[in-house]
Amino acid sequence: MSTVFNFTFVPWFRAVAPYIHKFRHQTFVVGVPGEAIAAGKLPNLVQDLALIQSMGVRLVLVHGFRPQVDEQLRAKGHTARFHNGVRITDGITLDCAQEAAGQLRFEIEAAFSMGLPNTPMADARVRVISGNFITARPVGIVDGVDFQHSGVVRKVDVAGITRALDMGALVLLSPFGFSLTGEAFNLAMEEVATSVAVALQADKLIFVTEVPGIRVRPFDPPGDDNPIDTELSLADAEAILARAPTPTSPTDPAFYLQHCVRACKGGVERSHIIPFAVDGSLLLEVYVHDGIGTMVVDERLENLREATPDDVGGILQLIEPFEKDGTLVKRSRTEIERDIANYTILEHDGVIFGCAALYPYPEAKTGEMAALTVSPQAQGQGDGEKLLKRIEQRARLMGLESIFVLTTRTMHWFLKRGFQPVSPDWLPEARKRKYNWDRRSQVLVKRLI
Repeated sequence: MSTVFNFTFVPWFRAVAPYIHKFRHQTFVVGVPGEAIAAGKLPNLVQDLALIQSMGVRLVLVHGFRPQVDEQLRAKGHTARFHNGVRITDGITLDCAQEAAGQLRFEIEAAFSMGLPNTPMADARVRVISGNFITARPVGIVDGVDFQHSGVVRKVDVAGITRALDMGALVLLSPFGFSLTGEAFNLAMEEVATSVAVALQADKLIFVTEVPGIRVRPFDPPGDDNPIDTELSLADAEAILARAPTPTSPTDPAFYLQHCVRACKGGVERSHIIPFAVDGSLLLEVYVHDGIGTMVVDERLENLREATPDDVGGILQLIEPFEKDGTLVKRSRTEIERDIANYTILEHDGVIFGCAALYPYPEAKTGEMAALTVSPQAQGQGDGEKLLKRIEQRARLMGLESIFVLTTRTMHWFLKRGFQPVSPDWLPEARKRKYNWDRRSQVLVKRLI
């Protein structure tokens, strides 16, 4: 095994570990449109879902079947009919939907049953349970249009799904529901997934979709200057919906976003829109800091705050690689525990990915900013500047007139942000006595007044 692989794999796996711990025993509802299956994405999606379940996540998978039903209708010479983006399900369409659902469930269950050696599914034991977990009612007549066998979710069998999840099974749901009289109704995958996520109070609702997510300017063309917005607050998402026309196609900005907003307002902590075109998008969204698609949350998950004793372990894990390569001076757990009140941290979704400390020298009206660190997975996004500004704010509140840093490798970063080089003789006497002349750190000062 190459040294390069070892060098990249170990830090990556350590960076992923906090998310593995965080999501264990949580419940994810994943909605996969029929378009993803028609595009040949099922094998890799199944492998990723099996991997996620193996790390302790409880999974409910809801599949769609739009293109499969349309294909069945074309084969029978029948025209698909929609009104405001909702399928009108007559008798022939209902038959086609039942045939498509049966075939897709067969394919999905077969995919989860694979266990070939030397594949991601080797030794995977994924038990798939399906059932009549959804009670439905008819859409009825709307705007003078009779939707016939199209329905909406009336009730979710939370107890039944929970028992299946408690057994360690993956619950597979088709977009069908049944009335109390035994009638079958064709439902929208997006509505089923959202209703189930809200009923279960799931931790995540994830749509693996035809679109890459919601762009920073959602109604403008994609481009380098209009990237995917990786995190939307509920308020921002609602503002987009207020401006957007009624969606009629899955590629419309509001199509999946409306369901994410409904889920978020219903108590689901996070809802995601990610692309099925990108291989491994599920893993990239769940286990990488910024993800790959758009996440809708009630409140922004990034939190800049002062550290507490509970943060010591996270700070140690963050700074350890930088201590090993000599960027930072090594600090012991005891030292950090003693000085924890001096630290400011940046956390995202409960994971610390940035920190800095302020050591004041009141007699000299200055303070040292130390241990400024941002995780490699989050660098280049302005988080270092956020920490710097908070340290400056804390210093001003203490009545300090300047802050200084000692650095051997990041001098230019500080120079760009208003620091000026000075001689080590400038240091306060107490700090000068601890200066390591062998390390030959550059001393940089920034005036605050």
